[in-house]
Amino acid sequence: MTANPTFIAHPDAPLAARMRPASLDEFIGQQHLLAKGKSLRAAIDQGMPHSLVFWGPPGVGKTTLAKIIAASADCHFIELSAVMAGVKEIRAAVAEAEGVKLSRNLNTVVFIDEIHRFSKSQQDSLLAPIESGAIILFGATTENPSFELNNALLSRLRVYVMRSIEPEALVDLLQHALTDRQRGLGQRNLAIDADVLLLIAKAADGDARRCLNILQIAADLAETIEGREVVNREVLEEVLQGHAARFDKGGDIFYDQISALHKSVRGTDPDAALYWLCRMLDGGCDPLYIARRVVRMASEDIGNADPRGLELALNAAHAYERLGSPEGELSLAQAVVYLACAPKSNAVYVAYKVAMADARNSGSLEVPIHLRNAPTKLMKELGHGAEYRYAHDEADAYAAGENYFPEPLKGRRYYQPVDRGLEIKIKSKLEFLRKR
Repeated sequence: MTANPTFIAHPDAPLAARMRPASLDEFIGQQHLLAKGKSLRAAIDQGMPHSLVFWGPPGVGKTTLAKIIAASADCHFIELSAVMAGVKEIRAAVAEAEGVKLSRNLNTVVFIDEIHRFSKSQQDSLLAPIESGAIILFGATTENPSFELNNALLSRLRVYVMRSIEPEALVDLLQHALTDRQRGLGQRNLAIDADVLLLIAKAADGDARRCLNILQIAADLAETIEGREVVNREVLEEVLQGHAARFDKGGDIFYDQISALHKSVRGTDPDAALYWLCRMLDGGCDPLYIARRVVRMASEDIGNADPRGLELALNAAHAYERLGSPEGELSLAQAVVYLACAPKSNAVYVAYKVAMADARNSGSLEVPIHLRNAPTKLMKELGHGAEYRYAHDEADAYAAGENYFPEPLKGRRYYQPVDRGLEIKIKSKLEFLRKR
């Protein structure tokens, strides 16, 4: 547990720690929350903090902003990590907050990093102190609060979504770090061209901490040219070797990206579909997971409008299993592009869901007696299979008027083919037969 926000890092601390903003004037990004007129900015300016949770990717300033808000409101600050803290530490923090209120008449902000890691009982232990005003809770999470926090706690917090920092803002941060002589690298007089700074900013992928870490490593590897330390493209390429874009296997970003891939295929945009496929592969996603999702897309969004889509998706999965990476990844790209360009139909998907709902909700309806199996003499005597019409003996191999449903569901229609691809012909055939 750490108490009271501090903005002065040790001179030997990492550059990202030394350059941590001490005020809103130094804070970069998040103008959708901090611009004049925004509700969070108004609460900060009025010195009236409220319980909240910051939700956003790593390195966008969640912890820093929490400390700035607490300091601006002259609040006592207690920092906990959900990885290390439990109910015991929460109770100790509440007791400390109550003591500070009595002795110094100060409100206390309890900041919990990675609050999504708290169990239900740990989250429940926060309810009473928030409700009584003993503490003001600030939480930080990289995961969707609506999934990770229980409703009772979530109802007492206001959620603020923090965004990745734009490259232009990160370039400003880098320039500040290069010129700051007290906290940054200003005393070293480094030479870095503007295009190299932009490459660092883009490589940081919206993460200010990563951005400054890259700069610090690059500065340590700088080449001495004509008596001056120079960070050029060659140095940066060495630093960025093996760099991967932000990708969390199983987290929000993971599901957002697979959602974007699926919706790009559904929306008939092969270029966007290829981009999201490559983003996931480049980020380290298991290609076999993507292959399974592509097979699903073939059934859900293409269906019988082009049944070849399912065959191609399965072949792509088998090809990847046979070839592995990177050769097999091209087969996935081929399947994704084909499905994106194919005619679309979700008629089977819709029909399946409605039929499943009927199957679950209609009880154990009896099989019509004329459809029942009759392998024994007794079953035949009971009428099983009697009056069944063998479709192959009928005109066009269609027993017009025959009912194949349980009696209460007679006449139900689930499958409604669309006017695209092969389903045009399927629809026409079904309409012809039904008229008979």
